[in-house]
Amino acid sequence: MSTDLRSPWLREESVLPPLYLNATPTAPAKSQPGRRIVVIALLAGLLGGVIGSVGSDLLDGNPGMSNTVTLPTFVTEDQVINQDSVAAIAQTVLPAVVSLEVTGDVSASGSGFVIDSSGYILTNNHVIAPAANGGEVKVYFQDGTNYDGKVVGRNSGFDLAVIKINAQNLPTLPLGDSDKVVVGEQVIAIGAPLGLTGTVTSGIISAFNRPVTAGGSGDTAFINAIQTDAAINPGNSGGPLVDSNGFAIGVNSAIATLGVASSGSIGLGFAIPINAARRIAQEIIQTGTSSTPILGVMVDMSYDGPGALLTDVTPGGPADLAGIVAGDLVLSINGRTINGSTELVVAIRANAPGEIIELRIQKPNGQQRTVNATLSKQVN
Repeated sequence: MSTDLRSPWLREESVLPPLYLNATPTAPAKSQPGRRIVVIALLAGLLGGVIGSVGSDLLDGNPGMSNTVTLPTFVTEDQVINQDSVAAIAQTVLPAVVSLEVTGDVSASGSGFVIDSSGYILTNNHVIAPAANGGEVKVYFQDGTNYDGKVVGRNSGFDLAVIKINAQNLPTLPLGDSDKVVVGEQVIAIGAPLGLTGTVTSGIISAFNRPVTAGGSGDTAFINAIQTDAAINPGNSGGPLVDSNGFAIGVNSAIATLGVASSGSIGLGFAIPINAARRIAQEIIQTGTSSTPILGVMVDMSYDGPGALLTDVTPGGPADLAGIVAGDLVLSINGRTINGSTELVVAIRANAPGEIIELRIQKPNGQQRTVNATLSKQVN
C-alpha cells in the first residue's frame, strides 16, 4: 500500500475531517502520559458528531451581486476610545456582539459580531454550516431583539462566514490591526459560551502565528492563529477577541483540550486574525464569494522530517512557474520555518492571493535555493 498520503488542501479539492482535530504547535510541548491535546471548534450543540459534507461554499448568495459596503481598513488614533477597564470595554463592545441559534440537520449555537451598520455580521463557517441545507439562522442582540439571518457567503478554508439581517443603523464593532498584536497584550473574549449570552472573559495574547487546524461540519480550516489564555468555551465560536481599545483583533474559533469532548477552557484558545477575516468578509459582502490563496502543490502527509515534502506540482501553477518540482522540500516561507503540511498550508494562507512569497527549497540532492512565487486563488 502506498505511503504517499497527499494533502489536497493547497488545491481546489475538499476534505471531510472529523470534528476534533489535532493542533500543530510551533514547538512540541511536554504532556503527561496518556494525555492528548486536541483542538475543537467552539460550537455548542455539535460536540461529538460530524454533520457531513457541505455541497457549496456559497449559501443564498449571488456571485453576480455587487455591494458598496466598505469595511474599515484599520482604526486610526482618532477612533481610539480611552478604555481603562474590562468593564468599560465590554460596555462599549457588547451591543455589537450577537448570539446565533442555527437549526438544520442538527441544532447548534454560536456567536458573531456586527461589522457593518446595514446588517452584516461576521462569524465562523462551522457555526452556520448546519443551515447549509435549508436550515435557519436566528440572530439575538444583547437587548433581546432578534432577527432572521441569511447566509451571504462562507469560506470553509478560513472558517469564516458572513450573514445578513434586515436592519439598519446597527452598532458595529471596529476592526483593529492583527499584524500589530504583541505577546502579553491584554484582550477580552466576548460571546455566548454554552448558550450564556453576553459572556465576557479577559486574558492576554499568549502567542501568534500558531498553525492550527479547526472547523467542523465536514470542513477543515487552517488557521494562522492568535493564541490567548482568555477563557473561551463551546458557543464562543464567531465571537470577537477584542484589544484594550475595544477593537476586534480576532474571531474566536477553537480551543485546545486534553482530548475529552466535554472539556472546557484550559487556557489555550485560538482566534482567526482580523486582517484575514476583514479581507474574506469584504469579498463576501461585495461578491458573495471569497478567495483562498494557493501555491498549486500537494504534500506527503506521512513525511515527518524537516520541512514539507511535495508530491505533486500543478502544471502552470505558482509553484511550477517558480521552478518548484515534486520531491522538493519547502523549508521556509517568508523566513518562517516549515515543519509539516499543516504549517505549510497555514503559512501560505497568512498571505492574500496575488501576493509574492519567498520560499526556501531543498532539492532531493540536498542543494538549497530561494525562489519567489506569486500565489493564485481558489474561489469559495
